[in-house]
Amino acid sequence: MKTERNILIAFLLNISFSIIELIGGLITNSVAILSDSIHDLGDAIAIGISYYMEKKSKKKADNKYTYGYIRYSVLGGVITTTILLVGSILVIISAIKRIINPVEINYKGMILLAIIGVILNLIATYVTKEGDSINQKSVNLHMLEDVLGWIIVLIGAIIMNFTDIKIIDAIMSIGVAIFILYHSFMNLKKITDIFLEKTPENINIEELKEHLLKIKNVEDIHHIHVWSIDGYNNYATMHIVTKNRNLIQVKKEIREELKEHNICHAILETEEEACDEKECHVNLKMEEQHHHHQH
Repeated sequence: MKTERNILIAFLLNISFSIIELIGGLITNSVAILSDSIHDLGDAIAIGISYYMEKKSKKKADNKYTYGYIRYSVLGGVITTTILLVGSILVIISAIKRIINPVEINYKGMILLAIIGVILNLIATYVTKEGDSINQKSVNLHMLEDVLGWIIVLIGAIIMNFTDIKIIDAIMSIGVAIFILYHSFMNLKKITDIFLEKTPENINIEELKEHLLKIKNVEDIHHIHVWSIDGYNNYATMHIVTKNRNLIQVKKEIREELKEHNICHAILETEEEACDEKECHVNLKMEEQHHHHQH
C-alpha cells in the first residue's frame, strides 16, 4: 500500500507542476524549462501508468496469470521509458532550432520557476523514497533527476541574467535530454533482460551449482534455469540426481541454499540417475510422433 500511495502523491505533484512549468516556459520563453516540462509530463504519465500497473501487479495469481501479475510493473517500466525516450528526442530537436535562431528569454522568471522547481521536487523525492519495486525505484530516480535538472536550470538562469548568453538555455535543455536518454536506455536494457528470461545479474549459475553439489546426498545437478519475474523475485527449475530415499530432506536443504542466492521459488525434479541427454531428446521426438498419430 505504501508504494502505491507514494506513487499517487508523486503523480499529483508532478502533473500539477508540469502544467505550471509549461505555462512558465511559454511566458519566459525558455526551452530549458519547456524541455523540463515535457520531461515532467512524461514522468507524470509514467507515474500514472506505474500507479495503475503497481496496483495490478499486486493481484494474486489466478488461472489466467499463474505467476501473478508481477510483470505488469515491469510493463509499466517499458511504457514509461518509451515516453521519456520520445520526449527527450523532441527536446533535442527544439533546442537545436533555438541555437540556430535565438529568442529573448525572461531570466528573472526562469530563476523564480527554478527555485520553486527545486523545492517542490525535493519534497516529492522525499515522499517517494521508500518502496522496492522497479517502478518505485524509477519513479524516485525521476524525482532526483528533476531536482538536479532544476539546480542546473537555476545556475544557468543566473549566469544568463548577468551575461545575456542565450545559447546556455538550449545547451542546458540538450544536457537534460541526453541525461534522460542515457537512463532510459539503461532501464530498457534491464527490462529487456527480464523479458528475455536472462539469468539475473546477482546470480552465478556455476557458483550456485558448486554450492548445491556440496549438499549431502546430491550427486549431480543439471538443467538449471534461473530467471526473474520482475527484477527482484527470482525463480528456478533444476534436475537433481540423488540416491537418497528421503527426498523431502534433500529438497528442503536445496531450497534453503537457493534462498541464500535470492531464489524465492523453485521447482525441483529428482532422479535416481542422471538422465542421458540424447535419450531424453529421442524419447521426446517419439512421443511427439506418437501424439500426432493419435490425432
